[in-house]
Amino acid sequence: MKKDIKIPKVEGVYIAVVNEYNKIYKTHDWNAYIINDKDVDLDMVIIVTSGFSENKTTSIFRKKIDMLPKKSYAKIELMQEALFALNNTFKVSFFEGNQMFDKTYLFRKNTINLKALQPLPLMDVKGVLVK
Repeated sequence: MKKDIKIPKVEGVYIAVVNEYNKIYKTHDWNAYIINDKDVDLDMVIIVTSGFSENKTTSIFRKKIDMLPKKSYAKIELMQEALFALNNTFKVSFFEGNQMFDKTYLFRKNTINLKALQPLPLMDVKGVLVK
């Protein structure tokens, strides 16, 4: 039965972690974003995030975005730097038309840092990207 379910490959949807200046608190914060670089809107986007290592696990964070327009992005969450010592997963599920898509994005431990910043699609900032 399970072999009969076909979930297509996700392309054009990314997760990025960006180091941004917070004008209110005058600090540099790390924020996670979902980027929709597709030419279609994404419906009912569900994002489940967590961090883990061999002996630590964070609590699970869930976020729902009713509709993520084409060629746009949305903030998922603020990330504390202590989490970067863990593997961080972002499990993303969404509908494109009537088809369901699902993908798990993984930021391996210590890969989110200032030296790993690169230009991001659709955003005028640099960040750490997982495709």
